[in-house]
Amino acid sequence: MATLLEVKDLRTYFYTYEGVVKAVDGISYEVEEGETLAIVGESGCGKSVGALSLMRLIPDPPGKIMDGEILFDGEDVLKVDPDDMREIRGGKMSMVFQEPMTSLNPVLTVERQLSETLQLHKGMSKSEANKEAVDLLERVGIPDPERRVKQYPHQFSGGMRQRVMIAMALSCNPRLIIADEPTTALDVTIQAQILELMKSLTTEFGVALIIITHNLGVVARYADRVNIMYGGKIIERGTAEEIYRDPKHPYTRGLLKSVPRLDLPRTDKLDPIEGQPPDLVDPPSGCVFRERCPDPTDDCKQGAIEMKLIEVSPGHWVDQCCVNCG
Repeated sequence: MATLLEVKDLRTYFYTYEGVVKAVDGISYEVEEGETLAIVGESGCGKSVGALSLMRLIPDPPGKIMDGEILFDGEDVLKVDPDDMREIRGGKMSMVFQEPMTSLNPVLTVERQLSETLQLHKGMSKSEANKEAVDLLERVGIPDPERRVKQYPHQFSGGMRQRVMIAMALSCNPRLIIADEPTTALDVTIQAQILELMKSLTTEFGVALIIITHNLGVVARYADRVNIMYGGKIIERGTAEEIYRDPKHPYTRGLLKSVPRLDLPRTDKLDPIEGQPPDLVDPPSGCVFRERCPDPTDDCKQGAIEMKLIEVSPGHWVDQCCVNCG
């Protein structure tokens, strides 16, 4: 498969009264055409900021993309004119945001919100766009789409609103969809339906998918490859199978140990990761995880080893400081 997206040394900072928050601090990865990549990590690690950087949706001020390249289909979107970026955003690269109730306009009908995108990006007439809006709702599994398309977001359940967001993301036949925790605040059954829907649609249309999540069950079932983020950095990346079978970083192992398992006795307690995430205004030197590592080496404790990913097996990369920790 050809490489669709290549991110190189991306850095996105926020300038606050407390100091400069290094929310994304030098991440690099690729996404192949048609594949599903999961970006995993706890809250505040930089997952969503990294995704918004891809779309150039970072609020300025206080945020600023400081450095790096985002090569989408060979073109660096950070150098694209703002008017041309609007053509890429939505037309070639779409995003399903975390909370659909705040992403959908409460005073416009679903029909208007879907048709506006189609008219702007695909040049459809109003009647053509309205008809396509009905087809999109039917495609994402909303019953009675001719009636529901005339309704407002508050008349839809959380799961149905998320289906509308997916329909909007698919409307212009993009090559990449970014889903930022698309199942947040949904019950388990609806979560499964939404994820199955997204996977089936991306497979049907050959669209690449980035899923941002902290749910490792989602990763195991749907992802081809995984990036583990911590403290604004990618600390381990590889295929989903390799990450689950042989996790190298102590943080990755900690995440896996903190997940309930059906094959263990109910009396077994979960094994939490002790400590707090690093302060991104003043991150620790060397390994960003060293202050929470269960068994750091002497060099790691002193912050003497520079943070750098090395390839420990084909396609499996991990921070060089943590290969022998934990």
